[in-house]
Amino acid sequence: MQSTGKFVLLLFVFAMAASFLYLGVFALALEKLGLSTHTAMLLFATMLLGSGINLPLFRIDAQAPTDAEPSPFAGLLPGRTMPFTGKTIIAVNLGGALIPAAFSFYLAVSNRLSLVTLVFAVAIVASICYLASRPIRGIGIGMPMFVAPLASALTAILLDPTASAPLAYVCGTLGVLVGADLMHIKDFRKLGVPVASIGGAGTFDGIFLAGVIAVLLT
Repeated sequence: MQSTGKFVLLLFVFAMAASFLYLGVFALALEKLGLSTHTAMLLFATMLLGSGINLPLFRIDAQAPTDAEPSPFAGLLPGRTMPFTGKTIIAVNLGGALIPAAFSFYLAVSNRLSLVTLVFAVAIVASICYLASRPIRGIGIGMPMFVAPLASALTAILLDPTASAPLAYVCGTLGVLVGADLMHIKDFRKLGVPVASIGGAGTFDGIFLAGVIAVLLT
């Protein structure tokens, strides 16, 4: 029990350190977009808190996982894991999908980004994310961490150098949502999970990092 307590404490410290690191990077990126530190902190907090909220959309028949490894955190964290019953609830994540998408819309309008350029940029990043992402049975959709940020930054610089920062955030965020999640909806029934969330656990970090790091790279 003592070793378990130390492990949970270490996990908590690591989570806090990661949160402060994320906040610092996020603030730098938003300052580059012309937003204040206070706004960055507020947006970061809403995304972080919203990442735990999944809004159900519909339910599909799904296959049980046969090769997924049990989570090493099972039994250590509070709460109860939903059992898999042959059905998967398709949901949309508040902090990982709806809030970033709304902020992307705000950036596109406030910076008067060209609709043609925006659609083209999102399509390029989404295609790359689709090819780089893979469904992982029992877990979700996985993708190498820096694929989307690099693709977004390069795409934004090439298509619109004068507004590369906001374009990089928008195409990075929406590109991951479309390419890694929406274009893989057909694979959700093969994951063997009770809930498959668009913008949720599997891709929340990818969406967050794609937009933020892409801005810093431009």
